[in-house]
Amino acid sequence: MPDVIKVEEKYYILATAARALGTSAVLKDGDTFAVFDPLGDISGAGLGEQGLYHDGTRFLSMLQLRLNNDRPLLLSSRSSSDNLVFGADLTNGDVVIDGRVALPKDVVHIFRSRFLWDRVAYERIRFTNYSGGHVSLDLSCEFDADFADIFEVRGTGRHKRGIVLPAKVFDNGTELAYRGLDGVVRRTRLEWSAPPDSVTSSAAQFEIGLAPQETLSIELAISCEVQPSDRPRPQFDHALVQLSERETKARAGYASLESSNQQFNEWLTRSMADIGMMITIMPTGPYPYAGVPWFNTPFGRDGIITALQLLWINPSIAAGVLRYLAATQATSVIPEQDAEPGKILHETRGGEMAALGEVPFGQYYGSVDSTPLFVLLAGAYYARTADRALIDALWENIERAITWMDRYADLDGDGFVEHSRRNPSGLIQQGWKDSHDSVFHQNGELAEAPIALAEVQAYVYGARRAAAKLARVRGDDARASALEAQADNLRIKFEEAFWSERLGMYALALDGRKRPCAVRTSNAGQCLLTGIARPDRARRVVETLLSQDMFSGWGIRTLAAGEVRYNPMSYHNGSVWPHDNSLIAAGFAQYGFHDAVQPVLSGLFAASLFFDSHRLPELFCGFHRRKGEGPTLYPVACSPQAWAAGSVFLLLQAALGLTIDAVGRRVSVSGGRFPESLDRLVVRDLRIAEDASIDLLFQRHHQDVGVMVLRREGRVEVTITK
Repeated sequence: MPDVIKVEEKYYILATAARALGTSAVLKDGDTFAVFDPLGDISGAGLGEQGLYHDGTRFLSMLQLRLNNDRPLLLSSRSSSDNLVFGADLTNGDVVIDGRVALPKDVVHIFRSRFLWDRVAYERIRFTNYSGGHVSLDLSCEFDADFADIFEVRGTGRHKRGIVLPAKVFDNGTELAYRGLDGVVRRTRLEWSAPPDSVTSSAAQFEIGLAPQETLSIELAISCEVQPSDRPRPQFDHALVQLSERETKARAGYASLESSNQQFNEWLTRSMADIGMMITIMPTGPYPYAGVPWFNTPFGRDGIITALQLLWINPSIAAGVLRYLAATQATSVIPEQDAEPGKILHETRGGEMAALGEVPFGQYYGSVDSTPLFVLLAGAYYARTADRALIDALWENIERAITWMDRYADLDGDGFVEHSRRNPSGLIQQGWKDSHDSVFHQNGELAEAPIALAEVQAYVYGARRAAAKLARVRGDDARASALEAQADNLRIKFEEAFWSERLGMYALALDGRKRPCAVRTSNAGQCLLTGIARPDRARRVVETLLSQDMFSGWGIRTLAAGEVRYNPMSYHNGSVWPHDNSLIAAGFAQYGFHDAVQPVLSGLFAASLFFDSHRLPELFCGFHRRKGEGPTLYPVACSPQAWAAGSVFLLLQAALGLTIDAVGRRVSVSGGRFPESLDRLVVRDLRIAEDASIDLLFQRHHQDVGVMVLRREGRVEVTITK
């Protein structure tokens, strides 16, 4: 019987036993990504997410290497520190013929290396014979392509599919093809560097002979083709050089960070590599895709938050995000897309199901917070860069976003921004906690739309303040004053409607009848990010968030233990999300609660030690920290996830109390605190302007963090406030 259950969530990601076991390796390049097991194989088992994907479709669903009809033995495997290349060390098992060992184990070393470049998965398989005699091997590679849409892989059923076309077999490979219901022919082309001894529509076989100490390499290129192309494909070595050169150029745009703690450095290195992996170069500039495997596509909210996390070390990411989201901003009311003029994108998808409208996410605007966050990012970007030209270019988009908040987002005219889907197939919840059951009352009753989320009001407040500052920069004082007045009015109304003395924090939301959803959630913590909270109440929020019910020891939970829907294994009702914690910690620093940043940073750092390669996943379970044990995995979390990788950088900025004023050419450090695990942090090539950069040494002291300027180029002022 298939492992399928009926759930209320329309776009639920099924968690099967195969998925819970996890996979170890991920590669990504632009719209192409691959997920495979530690040996480098794609198992092809059921609902597992393993495969080679391009633009929302799985182009390869099985790839299994066999040596003398058996799987090779795994010695070790890993991805390179820059995430570009996967490598697996394998060896042969015992080969028994007629009751005797014809080939003993561990005499042939097999090394698989793989990378992605320009819609092609490149693989080199190298064999070395370490025995004293000649070795004969039978190498076979079985393959298949199901051309499943990513939503099918996630578990969404379809009533009808397209047609699998006849396979084409040629001297050195095979082409598999599928004509979708959208009329698009998708092809998977497998080409070997040398003709196999036999090749069919599902397998290739090589007879390999190796003299003592001889090495032999075979290469495989797997192309994902949507449009026929006669463009020459580079060979393995040339493609790898191009990939490496692009990565080197991209890394030059970041400030570098190095701490006194080697394990912390490994977390930084992995996070930076994951960010590099998730960045896709668009015509508008770099854009961080959300996560692999389920969200390898532009998301408005995720892209903005990742850009905010990275803003202090690389503002060019924010510029790319702003340009892309401005270019895709909605211009009309389209109910099936939840689109309204001025609204910023939630997500966009390729693939057959999106093209046919079987899912509404081809270009979808069902996000209540992407629009104010867009304006918020624009203001933060200008403060960080003084890039007046980009702000001028985006000003109409910023004004349209503000108009959306005024005209379309306040559904009942009470001054709050609310959400209620226009498309009945769209997302019910349109904040960052978009599970259908994430917004509810104290008794567990789900909130009715339209819903006004607490953190969304904070984003709107911050967006109006940011837009006001930009209007003044542009010389429009009247517009600035009007925006400031709107922000001030919202702040007063927010305090009246959302504060709960009983909770010691702001309510999660107001439902359609203006009843507060009086439950303790992390949403209240994100309200501190923009300064909407009264300082005395901000302190209460901090205390509640760091209480045992909300702080697991690894991080702040999305929902407090003891609330009726609390479940530490849920997606949004008790789990720990690294990006959520980073935004909350940034809010703590905003209000001067620097000591409160330390447990959050320390908890997530400790958690990173237990995850493979120090890679923080999208989320993990919210069970309380137990001595001698690590955090509990969430079975279908994306890993890598852009805003999870970006968390460490925003956490560090909060811990340092660091702000950058590019207009004034000033770096300010106020009230910084380091956890005991960190003694020093060196920040190199922190660029303040085209002609100004600085290297800084931060040193932990008992009560604060000291700062020393190691290098200064151009005019930059450093101020320190104790």
